[in-house]
Amino acid sequence: MRLINKVALVTGASRGIGKATALKFAKEGAKVVVCDLDDDVAETVAQIRLQGGSAIGFTVDVTKAESIEAMVGGALATYGHIDVLVNNAGIVADAQLKKMTDEQFDKVIDVNLKGTYNCTKAVVDAMIERKGGVVLNASSIVGIYGNFGQTNYAASKFGVIGMAKTWARELGKHNIRVNAVCPGFIETTILKSMPEKVIRALEERVPLGRLGKPEEIANTFAFLASDEASYINGAVIEVCGGMTL
Repeated sequence: MRLINKVALVTGASRGIGKATALKFAKEGAKVVVCDLDDDVAETVAQIRLQGGSAIGFTVDVTKAESIEAMVGGALATYGHIDVLVNNAGIVADAQLKKMTDEQFDKVIDVNLKGTYNCTKAVVDAMIERKGGVVLNASSIVGIYGNFGQTNYAASKFGVIGMAKTWARELGKHNIRVNAVCPGFIETTILKSMPEKVIRALEERVPLGRLGKPEEIANTFAFLASDEASYINGAVIEVCGGMTL
């Protein structure tokens, strides 16, 4: 098991990529701190424990400092340290620029970008004290290439790449690695609202001929969190089936 004895904190872990990542980390031997905004956190924790893993859960708003402090404090009180942070929590609020409201823009930036900053700032001292750690920012191919109707989302996901590269420079001397993962279009609940013809059109743009699965992103996070990726720092890794070629 690649993550044995490591403690991993995963935000947005009650569904989709976040849940798949929490389950994968537990399977690889990590003790998992499951965090999300809703009560479905308990279901992910229960699933991990049923499979013989160790997990605790917190209902967390990544835009609220006191909520994050309670989560980090609880994780440290239970497990003593934090080795890995996966900044996965994120939302969408799509609209073309001329129709986008300030509320839509600010909400996405607050969760996706400021939330990533908030959570990393909250764990970094503990990682420095331990002389090591891994921070993984969930970005998107939209954060590299843009996408119609996603000004706010693209800005937030481009931003977390910039933060990952900056933190990789700043924290490398403390043996803390920071990387960004950019999924393509993945089979999650977000896509369920799209018309079937739109889904088919997306699949046709992928050389592999299909959308990605949450588990395939989780596998990438697990590799980057492990010692097998000990010399990968400041990287931006696309996991999109070749869609951007």
